[in-house]
Amino acid sequence: MSFFNSIGRSMNRAPRPPKRSTTPTLSRRPSEESLPGTPTSPGVAKPLYLCSPFVEAALVKGNFKHIVMLPKYADVMEWVAVNIFDFYQNLNSFYGVLAECCTSQSCPSMCAGPNLNYTWINQDRKSVQLPAPTYIDYVMTWIQNLLDDDNVFPTKSGREFSQTFPSTVKHVYRQLLRVFAHLYYAHYPQILHLRSEPHFNSLFAHFLAFGKEYELLDIKDVKGQPGVPVGIGALWERWKEMGILESPNA
Repeated sequence: MSFFNSIGRSMNRAPRPPKRSTTPTLSRRPSEESLPGTPTSPGVAKPLYLCSPFVEAALVKGNFKHIVMLPKYADVMEWVAVNIFDFYQNLNSFYGVLAECCTSQSCPSMCAGPNLNYTWINQDRKSVQLPAPTYIDYVMTWIQNLLDDDNVFPTKSGREFSQTFPSTVKHVYRQLLRVFAHLYYAHYPQILHLRSEPHFNSLFAHFLAFGKEYELLDIKDVKGQPGVPVGIGALWERWKEMGILESPNA
């Protein structure tokens, strides 16, 4: 089922009240851009998350297709909203454990591949590079404020989702993907040290499968651009080969 093809019935409703004012932190909107980093030599070692047995480590065996399917009688926007809340909470918990390893000194940029650094749009609408912990703090604060805003994620009976909800959640999804991408690229050895790779892999595979099912993911965000690949793009392809994720043509 396509998320964006399923919400038309919810759009012809009474106007929503104006949104609450945001905090100063939210004036810094996440960027849509990424910048090339420092070129690396051709002999870069294969990332650990692509090596056996780590790439196979999981709490959930098999394909995630059935897990992400819309339950009978459920509203698609409520289903998307509750899953985004869960992805955010679980990823935030993982990052909280890894935060002492992700510092301005160890991660001076929000890197997610050998030639890829994500950038942030500041209050002057300029694209700037930030240390990874600063970038992630901005992302998590921005998303938490959205989740707390009943105009964006309604929780009270009778409140409806706004017409901008689909575009908002796609933007949220893109930023969560970037946090996943950084943790895989820069901190997977720490995840292995904690013996948490089955949990983290299953969380990310669920995230990817859900994003594909409801059109929340753009494939270029997962795989990157020619010459500027995202590290997790190879993991996406490997899990498709293993049958964990469906291929785009499935």
